[in-house]
Amino acid sequence: MLGSIRSRLAPIAVLALIVLAITPVIAGSAFWLDNSVLVAIFSLLALSVGMAYGQAGILSMAPAAFGAIGAFATSIVTTRYGVSPLIGLALALLLPAVLAYPMARAITRLSPLPLSIATLLLSLVLELAIREGGSFTGGYIGISGIPPLWFADSIFAMHVLSWALVVVVLVLYANLTDSAIGRAVKTARHDPLRATADGVNVPALLASYFAISASVAGLAGWLYAHHLTYMGPDSLTMHVSIKVVLMAVIGGASTLLGPILGAAFLTLLTLYLPAAETQGMIFGGVLIFVLLVAPNGVLGTDWKKLLVKRTAQKSVAVRPVATREGTA
Repeated sequence: MLGSIRSRLAPIAVLALIVLAITPVIAGSAFWLDNSVLVAIFSLLALSVGMAYGQAGILSMAPAAFGAIGAFATSIVTTRYGVSPLIGLALALLLPAVLAYPMARAITRLSPLPLSIATLLLSLVLELAIREGGSFTGGYIGISGIPPLWFADSIFAMHVLSWALVVVVLVLYANLTDSAIGRAVKTARHDPLRATADGVNVPALLASYFAISASVAGLAGWLYAHHLTYMGPDSLTMHVSIKVVLMAVIGGASTLLGPILGAAFLTLLTLYLPAAETQGMIFGGVLIFVLLVAPNGVLGTDWKKLLVKRTAQKSVAVRPVATREGTA
């Protein structure tokens, strides 16, 4: 029992120590604090992919779409009706889950490719709805003047709040994964017939897990809107969803810290890439390299076992073939 708790909390403690170590270094730079907040936001989006794909096996291409729902929900109620951002937070958590649950009930029976296409279509439909939403969604102009959070009214406070939320989500995620529900989700993913025989309602269970992951994406959208104080039709698009999926896959979607590692790497890499075309080429190259070297992602691969296996394969390949001499 104690060992299980330690294994759950160890990655979270590592992340907390890294953030604590980096914070004094970047505290005086608004540029790096701003990028730190963006890394935290994309970490939440990538964690939603880790929950849906890494745990439940649902390859969702709509994390940014669920984030956009949360972002526009809080943007509309805070700017149009003057309500508290905390009400916007409740909507950002609830609305994506309400949409994701019935959608997952309908598509979880599909094979991975049609399932991912269905979630991709959701992104396209949502983008169209935002652009054609007129004054309600801001249309092609977007919504500006979104109020910043009064309890995080500086960039440093936003940095602290963003990473605190990432840690909270990680704690909840780790405990959920190690709970009876988490173990049932793993069984339902790898052997749905056995899970059904054990009395598990597989479609409802996977849909509930997918709804939870959508809420995490909605939380990221809420942070995104109140950090940038502007939401437009191009803020959280299908291209962002693809980028977020790459983050989770490269870092290791089935691990706790893998999506965060991928989010930090690709977000910081973007700072030094000059154009969108170059970014696509680099991201594609990084993905191919990681899939060839570490199919389960950087943190999802047992490097020691992989090294031993490849060393053994090389030794077999170079071993000389014995010949028999002096025989007729």
